[in-house]
Amino acid sequence: MKQTKNVQTLFKIYDDLLSHLNPWIKRGLMDDIDWSARLIGIKGSRGIGKTTFLLNYAKSVGKDKKCLYVDLNNFYFATHTIISLVDDFCKLGGHTLLLDQVYKYPEWSKELRYCYDNYPSLHIVFAGSPVMRLKEENPELHGLVKVYSLEGFSFREYLNYMAGTTFPKYSVDEILENHKHIAQEVVAKVKPLAYFSDYLHHGFYPYIMNEKDVFSSMIKTINLVLEIEISYLQQIEHKCMPKLRKLLYLITQSAPFQPNVSKLATEVDTSRATVMNYMLYLKQARLIHLLYQEGDSNQKKPAHIYMQNPNLMYLCNYGGVDSDALYKTFFFNQMGYKNEVTRGVVGDFCVDGKMFCIGQVPKNMKQEVILVKDMIEAGEGNVIPLWLFGFLY
Repeated sequence: MKQTKNVQTLFKIYDDLLSHLNPWIKRGLMDDIDWSARLIGIKGSRGIGKTTFLLNYAKSVGKDKKCLYVDLNNFYFATHTIISLVDDFCKLGGHTLLLDQVYKYPEWSKELRYCYDNYPSLHIVFAGSPVMRLKEENPELHGLVKVYSLEGFSFREYLNYMAGTTFPKYSVDEILENHKHIAQEVVAKVKPLAYFSDYLHHGFYPYIMNEKDVFSSMIKTINLVLEIEISYLQQIEHKCMPKLRKLLYLITQSAPFQPNVSKLATEVDTSRATVMNYMLYLKQARLIHLLYQEGDSNQKKPAHIYMQNPNLMYLCNYGGVDSDALYKTFFFNQMGYKNEVTRGVVGDFCVDGKMFCIGQVPKNMKQEVILVKDMIEAGEGNVIPLWLFGFLY
């Protein structure tokens, strides 16, 4: 009986969270997930809106005892296990269990595997850090869990929120083939360029919904990512954190740039190998992007380092951000969500064998490229407006 009462307390917390939920912004990922799967993992960086995403899904399921959202930080788990929660939840007729911050629970993957094997009617959706291991490196869940990534707002999602529109997303092929028609339909309803600069500056993170000082929130979030998620999951000693933070600062100051790993190692006062590991950790944590050369199968050293999204470029660049670098970062961020992006032999980027130049085509360019222009509403032929690539998700 006591166990059941404890679960009822979790239901009360869940009901209270739903009652205070902000107006729903439907994320593109909501339509991509196969919700019939029995085990779903959603990875996303801190502050990107995972909790709100789970609660919005819960609201769509309905407020009844068949669905429950639980934060694994709850003190309930000081004396209870995921397995005991699942057992009680199923006895109460539960069907869909949403678990947040799952990576902070010891042995979480083993217990999820036990629940998967022993409660076949239960659907579990769990969310956590992008650094947590879910695929081949996780023997308990490999082959069982369907993994999805939640990113910050696309420009389309931001525009829909700010302008009250309901524009759909498009694939790369749809944009390449029908960009003029799509752009004309959007421009007929709203002026996308009127919102584009604000999006590049502060629109990627969901803070815009309820925070006035976006950058203070962003700095706090990034420090938590460094000190908790990367440090905890990658088991980095606390004394090494200043070096990781300095590396991120140096990258922020120069990105996008072609890295000199030896120089970075000297500036950070560590080894080349450590710098390479730190860069991978920062990439996994969704703070930077590593762009590799087309055809580089080894991917040992990136051709260029980018910030993960354009908002991050403003963190330490108080004198302003180079517009060309900003536009390239935007393109890489939006295109890289679902597509493999590499450094082209010609042009700035290569996607599925197609070359993209951002802003202008280099002189003496002989190979056909797709020109992506910033300050145009609609394009023609192989000239496509930059903002439209924000409609990919």
